[in-house]
Amino acid sequence: MRVIKPFCLSLLAAQCLLTASLAQAAATPQEIARLGKDLTCVGAEKAGNADGSLSAWTGKWLGVPEHVDFQGTGNHPIDPYPDDQPLFVITAANMHEYAGRLSAGQKALFEAYPDTFQMPIYETRRDFRFPDSVCEATLQNAQSAQLVDDGEGVVATTGGILFPFPKTGLELMWTSSFFTYRPWTEELVSDNAYVLSNGRINWGRVNSRNLAPSLKPGHIGRTEGQSSFYLNETLLPQRDRGEINTGMEFFNHRSEPRQSWRYDPGTRRVRQSPEYGFDMQFPGSGGSITVDEVRIFNGSGQRYNWSIVGKQEMYIPANTYRIHSADLSYDELLPPHHANPQHMRYELRRVWVLEANIKDNYRHLYTKRHMYVDEDSWLMIMADNYDARGGLWRTSMVNYFYAYEAQTWQAGVGLYHDLQARSYLAFNLINEQPRGYILNRGNLSARDFGPEAARRAGR
Repeated sequence: MRVIKPFCLSLLAAQCLLTASLAQAAATPQEIARLGKDLTCVGAEKAGNADGSLSAWTGKWLGVPEHVDFQGTGNHPIDPYPDDQPLFVITAANMHEYAGRLSAGQKALFEAYPDTFQMPIYETRRDFRFPDSVCEATLQNAQSAQLVDDGEGVVATTGGILFPFPKTGLELMWTSSFFTYRPWTEELVSDNAYVLSNGRINWGRVNSRNLAPSLKPGHIGRTEGQSSFYLNETLLPQRDRGEINTGMEFFNHRSEPRQSWRYDPGTRRVRQSPEYGFDMQFPGSGGSITVDEVRIFNGSGQRYNWSIVGKQEMYIPANTYRIHSADLSYDELLPPHHANPQHMRYELRRVWVLEANIKDNYRHLYTKRHMYVDEDSWLMIMADNYDARGGLWRTSMVNYFYAYEAQTWQAGVGLYHDLQARSYLAFNLINEQPRGYILNRGNLSARDFGPEAARRAGR
């Protein structure tokens, strides 16, 4: 895409041109006044629903609840609700009773696998809250955050939620993908299982580290410099062992696009990957997911027109501690077609529905996408992705849980279902790894990423 950089004679003129590049409606004083009152400090409705099937928000826990014996980061997650049992189970036989609260992808899974796919529905638990610094940064953003450069950049306060009152699809996309409040540092060795239609599994393993400098706990800053860094070293499959992909993101995809590099262990050379993103095949996924659908959506949204469909009550994965248990084997978790439903947890939640439609003169494997954003956390939890003929092709869900040590939600195993191939990818598995997610240890810096870091790691 051609980039136009305006020439301005003064900083003031530059700011005028920048902010004029995208018209948007700010949050009203009346809306802002609701934060921390009938709304949580990040904009979710505190109240439950009329019939009580969706519980009210309590926010009674910050960090580790008193009854949980959590031994610190790097250990597998511990369920704070160990005695909870399903209220009921949705099956192919009764799904018509709940159709209004199911996504197109969930309905398709029931239709494709009527004998095995199920959704155990648990009590809605809304007991965790964000730190006060997140509330403060969110309030500042409600008053002043702006999209710039036709929605390809943002000028805002870091350390909080971007748009607690999204007015446009672009605002919701930025809020729920690029600008989420997530752990500051993340390190893990995870397994990826590509489960074929016959049940055979192709295995991958990745050593990952991520850094988001602006999300250092308690820090409130501005959208300047790099927003995040990543480095992924392939451990399996053996043929790709030693390959390293690393890069950095910025707060403006137009003026400072994603920078990425790849280390090739065969040549021991690092090359820049200028087009890393969008619908490129994600390394080690067997072609089952694109780069931009890791954690449902990431990177630039320039190829799509974005719109808010609305907000509704839906059954989505929530408080998904059990699927990450060290006591759960991969053999038990990963049968053909979909993960074992006995280890899933779904709750009734309020969900923003976001739609992306491919722009004229742009291309992507997915011409339309529906994304489902949890109101409490502002995280993308599920997606339905459509092919060039308009057919539902792939449906995905990410199992988040509240990470006590980071005082926020952590992306756990992602489940990416190919409805045409009748296969699925279980991404980011840790059950049989000796360590879990290592979060907010604070030992990473910019030096641990980029081309020089890839060379050092590859030696």
